[in-house]
Amino acid sequence: MNYDVVALGEYLIDFTPYGRSEAGQPLFERNPGGAPVNVVAALAKLGKKTGFIGKVGSDPFGAYLRETLLDVRVSERGLVKTDEAHTTMAFVQLDADGDRSFHFARHPGADQLLRADELNLGMLAETRIFHFGSISMTVEPVYAATLKAVQLAKEHGALISYDPNWRPSLWRDGEHALEVIRVGLSLADVVKVSEEELVFLTAEQDLEKAARKLVEQYGIILLLVTAGSAGSFYQMKDWWGKVESFPVHTLDTTGAGDAFFGALLYGMLEKGKALSSWDEEELRLSLRFANAAGALATTRKGAIPSLGTLEEIRALIRDGDKEDELG
Repeated sequence: MNYDVVALGEYLIDFTPYGRSEAGQPLFERNPGGAPVNVVAALAKLGKKTGFIGKVGSDPFGAYLRETLLDVRVSERGLVKTDEAHTTMAFVQLDADGDRSFHFARHPGADQLLRADELNLGMLAETRIFHFGSISMTVEPVYAATLKAVQLAKEHGALISYDPNWRPSLWRDGEHALEVIRVGLSLADVVKVSEEELVFLTAEQDLEKAARKLVEQYGIILLLVTAGSAGSFYQMKDWWGKVESFPVHTLDTTGAGDAFFGALLYGMLEKGKALSSWDEEELRLSLRFANAAGALATTRKGAIPSLGTLEEIRALIRDGDKEDELG
């Protein structure tokens, strides 16, 4: 296989708060964004060969996003551009705890206009893992392109990873979101959801019951539930458990879930064996590494700029181990 992981989806500009001007007006910093890109960027930073498929505008922002892929060593063979719409933008608001909310300029944005006939078929045929989210399923034609990409990658033996990444403002309504996100669940082997997304998808408040329900209903091999500073939960056919996170000084949670997911996929690639043959301790160790990657990403601003190196993630784990010993 030529690629470890190929992702498809939205690629956009995140405008992140950056203090105030001398006149007292809010300043925004331009950062590359889009959950699927963040995941492959995290993997590239950890030394894996990754690629991205998506669409940007024929504008300065689109050119900047292409350059960013090259800078972070993610293949841009699958990135196409359009004159029909501008590169998508998201304005990020941060609360006192560093948690974010989004306002999207996407009516339409270039990412929504990716067509099935624009897919780079070679990349889909040559990857060990294919990763996608639901934001590329909100409208046509990118919905059809996403489904075609998943099916092609599956046919060539790729493991399918999926992040529903539910953003209510991007959907017609909750019912439409549920219907489409469930299509993604039915195609996936490995799924990451937040606690809020798990409740939304199952209407079940008990996390363990909700997780088991999703795994059984959709045949998911591994379901991960991220709970921020509380760590992460896992559900496989026979196991349910929790792995603690690492205490850090949080500045910005943008991209933390993507850093977590990228690090988990890194662990899977490093193991080089089918998930179904893992034992629980192997899974817990991989999740500890992923939790450290996610925690580290919250200590810096932006998504891609905040991603940690292998050395930084391992150092955080070592520090955590020392604290456990002292504890």
